[in-house]
Amino acid sequence: MQPFDAFDCFSDDRVVACIDIGGTKITAGLASRRGFAGQVREPTARTGGTDALAGQVLRMTEQACERAGIAVSALDAVGVAACGPFSLEDGFIELVAPNICGGLAGSGRGLPNDWQAVPLERPLRERLPGVKVANDAVAALMAERRWGALQGIEHCAYVTWSTGVGVGLCVDGRVLHGKHGNAGHAGHMFVNDDPDASLCGCGNIGDLESQVAGNAIERRFRMDAAALLAGARRGDAGAGDAVDQLCRTMGRALYNLAVTLDLQRISLGGAVFWHNRDLLLPRLAAAINGRLPALTDGLQLVPAGLGLEVGDYGALALVA
Repeated sequence: MQPFDAFDCFSDDRVVACIDIGGTKITAGLASRRGFAGQVREPTARTGGTDALAGQVLRMTEQACERAGIAVSALDAVGVAACGPFSLEDGFIELVAPNICGGLAGSGRGLPNDWQAVPLERPLRERLPGVKVANDAVAALMAERRWGALQGIEHCAYVTWSTGVGVGLCVDGRVLHGKHGNAGHAGHMFVNDDPDASLCGCGNIGDLESQVAGNAIERRFRMDAAALLAGARRGDAGAGDAVDQLCRTMGRALYNLAVTLDLQRISLGGAVFWHNRDLLLPRLAAAINGRLPALTDGLQLVPAGLGLEVGDYGALALVA
């Protein structure tokens, strides 16, 4: 899916790089007036030293430029939409991402490293021009407001339900960022106070990600998200009950966002949601509809207008 006007912002010769860093994969590509080009996808680096991820992004950007026949030095800017949270080191963004940094929750989470934080902005700025880094859900929100399902909406959110759970927030027409660019990390709100609840990669026990994220489903229900959702579609009672449980938890989180911020519309994306949106969307709406109508009447839950490409367009929105 490609919005017809997404690339009209470019002059004839302007070229930017678009990097989307997720907990599972990284996409690097170029964008110009002619659209996206040279895209490269790889699993996210999670082994080696803490410089491994930035090195991967640099190499992939070079590969994308080579595929598109563009010199790295010819890039005008680089938009980097990255999973967070972020921390700042000497003013430069580092990733403190629970699905990448194994040192946050320790060996119980099973990640193959002991990283506490991953340098990102500084090494990219040393090699690439015009680097702009932002939370991937915030970047996706910007893209959805510009080209997708949130156009013209002043009070809205973008929510990704994928490897993790991320949120971008907009109130009164203003995108929220926070002191370190971490506004919207609702995936780490607590939703379960059982001391035996699942462990999140951030170290929390019982937060939203630990209960519903794609990488949490297998730990909780002993089958991956695709298999569980396929079972629910086939009418398997156990799988159906599990999906209902997931949607009650996720739906309550969406309700909390809506009543806290008085939202008009929430756009949903991410692989877990997108591939199963017909199954999940009615269940999520059912967790909200009829509850405190003064705040929830008229609230719309809609699939992301940019589909599975919302991450690429998010990176583009940072530098378009």
